[in-house]
Amino acid sequence: MIQQYNQILVPVDGSYEAELAFKKGVAVALRNHASLHLLHVVDTRAFQNISSFDTSMVEQVTDTAKQTLDKYIDEAKKAGLTDVDYSIEYGAPKTVIARDIPRNLNIDLIMIGATGLNAVERLLIGSVTEYVTRTAVCDVLVVRTDLDNKPAKNPSKRVG
Repeated sequence: MIQQYNQILVPVDGSYEAELAFKKGVAVALRNHASLHLLHVVDTRAFQNISSFDTSMVEQVTDTAKQTLDKYIDEAKKAGLTDVDYSIEYGAPKTVIARDIPRNLNIDLIMIGATGLNAVERLLIGSVTEYVTRTAVCDVLVVRTDLDNKPAKNPSKRVG
């Protein structure tokens, strides 16, 4: 029997790696006739250290995320995907992506971009991707290549 995925989750954060995961997620959803759920998590912990916390900051981050997600939805529909939606959640990205949303939406595959962190950054703050691969309640596919399965070339990481 061929593995058939029905509910695919792609977390997006505006990074190049997340965009690759989105593009591959669309392709896999089309092949599997699956639903594609895009997710952006606003890390509320990032706002805890700001003494003059103001809800307008969270609203601004949310508005930017909505604009990005709306563009992704349009792109997915132009590619022929009809069952695609998104949600914006608030909290710790690691647990929201690995456990909360997969359980709530019956996700059977998470497609997530490879981390952009170097070894020291992963040691100090931890990688969301690494955490998700260790603790997710469903299958996880870490996207490291482009649509031609060539190693991803991040424009922001090019030297010279």
